[in-house]
Amino acid sequence: MRFSGKSVMITGGATGIGRATAMAFAQEGARVAIADVDPRAGDTAAAIEAGGGTAFYAECDVRDADEVSRFVERAIADHDGLHAAFNNAGILPEPKPLHEVSSEALSRIIDVDLKGVFNCMQVQIRHFLSAGGGAIVNTASVAGLIADPNMSAYVAAKHAVVGLTRAAAVEYATQRIRVNAIAPGLVATPMTQAWLDDASFREAMFRHNVIGRAAEPHEIAGTVLHLCSEAASFTNGAVHVIDGGQTAH
Repeated sequence: MRFSGKSVMITGGATGIGRATAMAFAQEGARVAIADVDPRAGDTAAAIEAGGGTAFYAECDVRDADEVSRFVERAIADHDGLHAAFNNAGILPEPKPLHEVSSEALSRIIDVDLKGVFNCMQVQIRHFLSAGGGAIVNTASVAGLIADPNMSAYVAAKHAVVGLTRAAAVEYATQRIRVNAIAPGLVATPMTQAWLDDASFREAMFRHNVIGRAAEPHEIAGTVLHLCSEAASFTNGAVHVIDGGQTAH
């Protein structure tokens, strides 16, 4: 029960990594506030409540700084503060070579995967500055460290998330605010199911993944909880790779 008496905010908690992490936090005693545009996040909150935990879901578009601010205000009011945040909301692009990516497609990826993280971090850090500290974990990707073909906009956004994480870690370390990121490889979620159903894509991906399979969401959640816990009190500005050995190959 590492998070008993603590409150955590999670974006993108409807399915996949966000849902698994929300459930894991609740199982360790945290009060969980879930922000998402996907109403299935309400099912995550309901499942936590049914299991005896405390959670709420509210629709929140991370691209809108005002919506994020209102959500954090509610989380603080309803859950007696905010101690940790997992900025996980994100989208995947339609794979295309760089010269065919439209400006609209680029903007959509940047707005959600980068600006959304920035908006959340700004509001969370303002609160943590007044509250005496806190922990933030951002979802980057192995695409924030390496590049795959036909993913230019996503690779650019996730590299920027890594940079944003490190910049904030350096700026706020002395104010007891720790900021880290995770870099998952391929994870089996509803968002990636079409890729996993594509035999040629799956073969190409697993050729570089020495474990030879996609991760399950709960295999990512444990690292997020660790980074938000006191056990990681000296971990700051780090990017934790969880990729089955893909980038080590």
